[in-house]
Amino acid sequence: MNFKFIKTFSILVLTITFFNCKNDDDNAISTSTNTVTGEIDFIKNYGGSKNESAQSVTNTLDGGYAILGYTQSIDGDIIDKTDDNFDFWVLKFDSESQIQWNKTYGGSQDDRGKSIIQTQDGGFAILGSSFSNDLDVTQNAGQEDYWLAKLDNSGNIIWQKSFGFSGTDSGITLIQTNDNGYLISGVLDVTASNGEGNTSRNNNKHAGGDYWTIKLNASGELQWSKYFGGLFTDTPEGIVETNDNAYIIAGGSDSDDTDISNNKGSYDFWVIKISNTGDLIWEKSFGGSEIDEARAITTSNDGNYIIAGDTRSSDIDVTNNNGAADLWLIKISPEGQLLWEKTLGGTSFDVARDIVKTQDNGFLLSGSSRSSDGDVTINQGQNDAWVVKVDSEGNIEWQQTVGGSNIDFSYGVAQLNDKTIVAVGDTTSDDGDITENKGFSDLLLIKIK
Repeated sequence: MNFKFIKTFSILVLTITFFNCKNDDDNAISTSTNTVTGEIDFIKNYGGSKNESAQSVTNTLDGGYAILGYTQSIDGDIIDKTDDNFDFWVLKFDSESQIQWNKTYGGSQDDRGKSIIQTQDGGFAILGSSFSNDLDVTQNAGQEDYWLAKLDNSGNIIWQKSFGFSGTDSGITLIQTNDNGYLISGVLDVTASNGEGNTSRNNNKHAGGDYWTIKLNASGELQWSKYFGGLFTDTPEGIVETNDNAYIIAGGSDSDDTDISNNKGSYDFWVIKISNTGDLIWEKSFGGSEIDEARAITTSNDGNYIIAGDTRSSDIDVTNNNGAADLWLIKISPEGQLLWEKTLGGTSFDVARDIVKTQDNGFLLSGSSRSSDGDVTINQGQNDAWVVKVDSEGNIEWQQTVGGSNIDFSYGVAQLNDKTIVAVGDTTSDDGDITENKGFSDLLLIKIK
């Protein structure tokens, strides 16, 4: 969206257009002429004496950003928690990276946040998994359920919903849809649910964990739910809404039956397109003979789609492998045709966990690296958080690693209105780039300018 468009249309239309999905960063609208060079602005960590992690970040209308993860601590930076079970944790920052508010959500059992978006009304929606059925969580159908909460712009719960059956059902990714509703997806334990979870669809020959996709209206009421997969493990990681009001979902699958028609070997990138009523339109597998798992999807400026994950293959769809595992980037058409693919990394393990489109129509990737060669210039020890900027063709423009001698990881990334970048994850280090550690693991925040 360009500046002329903003001046032409009302602020209401801008707000409606502004938010589509977590993984499509078109909502970073700015007239800034700043050029991002990939220089680290600051590195901070937040937490208490136990374990914290950031899983997702979204830019916000006011030029700031909001982070979702989870916390176990009851001290340090956590101010509203009374027990040491895990809770969802949301931190809202302004455009100067000052905390405006931070709040925890959940019940008396383990609850972990996975994905956050800013909604069209300026509030937020958060999705993850919950074992609780008390306090903020009013229902639990079994062990672990999807838990979705709608927040206002101050972090107060407006409504919340649980979805699940008797097994382990894990909420992973969500978008707000063009009709102001929501599409949420994660893993359904099909065997434990005894085939429940589908509306008007054949339940035969599904087992283990499937992509479970649920369509809700603006109030969080169920419109339909469908699951897709085979007899083994199928895990969805990202969703985009298409121009024809359908949805493309990307993740990983090691099944080779039922809904999966062309498994390449072990785990593949498994990508499906479904209609706005949940009917399967097409499904495609991408990868080689080893393990390949998609972690995120976004749109490109030419009407196609970019999917990021990691690969251990060097055959079939994967033309090059730099080491043990590489970040793998693929571009597909709206029909699921593979247009190009790129591997990024060094001779060790390098992976992606998120991708967003930038204001210059390139892409930001976040994940981790154990390499110190190839495309990676430095490693502080074990996994370092890794942030990569590529152009529209997947060519690296710059990259940064952040970490210490222990494990450091980046799970989410966003570009802000002023073009600067925030990446979030967790760290167990207290040396190298990490000046302190407040507990076992801390929430990690990296700002890049």
